Amino acid sequence: MRRTIFIIGLGLIGGSLAKCLAKSEANHVIGYDINQKTIEFARINGIIHSASSDIAAAAKEADLIILGTPITETIEIMHTLDTITFDRDVIISDVSSVKKPVMEAANCMQNSRIQFVGGHPMAGSHKKGVKAAKGHLFENAIYVLTPAETCQPQTVQQLQDVLEDTKSNIIELEPNEHDEMTGVISHFPHLVASALVQQAKKWQETHAYIPKLAAGGFRDVTRIASSSPELWQDIFCHNKQKMVQLIDDWTTEMTDLKQMLLEQDKEQLTSYLKHAKEYRDGLGAKKKGAIPAFYDLYVDIRDQTGAIASVANLIAEENVSITNIQILEIREGITGALRLSVSTKDEQQKSYQLLRDKGYDVMLEE
Repeated sequence: MRRTIFIIGLGLIGGSLAKCLAKSEANHVIGYDINQKTIEFARINGIIHSASSDIAAAAKEADLIILGTPITETIEIMHTLDTITFDRDVIISDVSSVKKPVMEAANCMQNSRIQFVGGHPMAGSHKKGVKAAKGHLFENAIYVLTPAETCQPQTVQQLQDVLEDTKSNIIELEPNEHDEMTGVISHFPHLVASALVQQAKKWQETHAYIPKLAAGGFRDVTRIASSSPELWQDIFCHNKQKMVQLIDDWTTEMTDLKQMLLEQDKEQLTSYLKHAKEYRDGLGAKKKGAIPAFYDLYVDIRDQTGAIASVANLIAEENVSITNIQILEIREGITGALRLSVSTKDEQQKSYQLLRDKGYDVMLEE
């Protein structure tokens, strides 16, 4: 018997879940979105099997409801679902990156037919909306589940069975520990990136050339500041206590670092930077997680047609998969740098030797 899965909100995450789950013959996926063009795109491209303009009606048909909406809207929809008279048990989950407010709302639900399991697939893209949806978006990503207080273990297992198609790594966390960890590695870095951009903007009043010089490290560190302001203010506000705590921690960290510089303590500063490098380089080195393993190499190439393709083809012929590729500070008519990321140190060494043998100027990032 096919499962009916109702996905409310077909943005990047909701759309990607729909696209993934709709591939299974065991599932019938119904989609809902306030944007009619989103619904039309999802139907035409097979992301969903059918669409509904009535949340209550579609919810009554569903075995599983997934809320792919921003946190504030998710909580509002949960209140609506709590009032529906279901003729069968239904599992409800969400995709919110802040779990405490969602789970507080879940634990207050009175509907005996509802079993709520909070969810957070820790994957994303620089693109947004249903047009950016990918069925493989969650492959090897961490998918966090936070069951409600009254949720039965067999319900969590049922949801995990459905999510097997995502090929994600599912873990269970308490809402508070989830919010602390995502605050540290996801939410707070967005605040820092935005602060760095604001600082550069202020310094531009003194140095007009700052925008022209802003490249390399600055662009890498501040890239995430380009994310949706509306989405992230919703996340920050719902996780504000953790954000305030992290700002206090950061202020202390910067004060200590400032003191090292004032005292010209070169040994302590070197040790500080070394420990930061070692920890950062070790993230995900043994097992794929929220930050996957990567090994970089830099290739000098001419700014000419086919230069990038030539490098990529050489590596592909050796059955090495490039996990990320970035062009660094290319200038017209001169040599630029190509940063390639691969998954293992063996692949890094193999690619390095291959490109060196072909006459490329290559440097490894250890």
